[in-house]
Amino acid sequence: MNRFGERFSMTTFGESHGKAIGCVLDGVPAGLAIDEAYIQSELDRRKPGQNEFATARKESDQVEILSGVFEGLSTGTPIMMVIYNTDQKSGDYSNVKDIFRPGHADFTYFHKYGLRDYRGGGRSSARETAARVAGGAVAKLMLRELGIECESGISAIHGIEAQSLDFTYPRNSPIYALDPNVEDAQKAAILDAKNAHDSVGGVATVKISGLPIGLGEGLYYKLDAVLAEAMMGINAVKAVEIGEGIHSAELLASQNNDPITPKGFKSNHAGGILGGMSNGDDILVRVHFKPTPSIFIDQESVNTENESVHVSLKGRHDPCVAVRGSVVAESMAALVIADMVLLNMGRTMSGVANYYK
Repeated sequence: MNRFGERFSMTTFGESHGKAIGCVLDGVPAGLAIDEAYIQSELDRRKPGQNEFATARKESDQVEILSGVFEGLSTGTPIMMVIYNTDQKSGDYSNVKDIFRPGHADFTYFHKYGLRDYRGGGRSSARETAARVAGGAVAKLMLRELGIECESGISAIHGIEAQSLDFTYPRNSPIYALDPNVEDAQKAAILDAKNAHDSVGGVATVKISGLPIGLGEGLYYKLDAVLAEAMMGINAVKAVEIGEGIHSAELLASQNNDPITPKGFKSNHAGGILGGMSNGDDILVRVHFKPTPSIFIDQESVNTENESVHVSLKGRHDPCVAVRGSVVAESMAALVIADMVLLNMGRTMSGVANYYK
């Protein structure tokens, strides 16, 4: 499946070393002001080649809107956006044409489909996530009109954890750090791995604020379940936590419950979600990224004939995929919330009547 969402849906297309990547958004309400400069600024946050902490691949990630927008407003018809690839070096992958790269999707794609695009991973490449950021930017434009904000940053690199979360700081940090007090140590961990021809993992934290109570469906389309699905669908993500996450299993209920007062919740261990629905508090999601599997160290593998080989990779790769991945996680959160907002509109008869009156 290449489609995500129910009422506000996104379908992406393209491969890492193909001509272009892009997305089609369906369900965007007519009359939404489409700020192309803002969409481009979101892509600029994710684009490669910006500093020593990212891949050296140079892509402008210039987005072009092909349909669904007229005189700056959405028309209610599908919005199609395309981003042309301009800096592919497919020759870097000729030596792995018949070899499976450890930690990559090469092995499973080949065994599922009987073939694979070995040039940078093809469809399984994180290059595709630029399209998700473009789609997420449109979702954010809609959410901002409702007072809902999605933010993100890096809370951990290689086990170096932020002690506080300042969501205003990532815009000033080349690694989108949430805690300036540990930023230098996190930067050093990335560069140490890079200089050793290795890579490190990290954790992105996404905050969603300004939500009304009740977004999310009761059983099979719960807000936390769909957020987890959206995050787990991002390349290299291996775990997702909401609120206290795995730590909640170590607590007593008297410690984990959030006391309720007439002014709201006294704490937020639930991470803004109860019973699969938003409770009006900030939603906090921790997204765990594994180390980038493309490293320049000799590794053991097999080829397409199942013969033992050693593989030595070439190319340009992120020493820590979590950094740019945090922007993708934020974008996917926006797509989920936009979808939930539209789904929620018809859940009461009064809501339906108000619209048609």
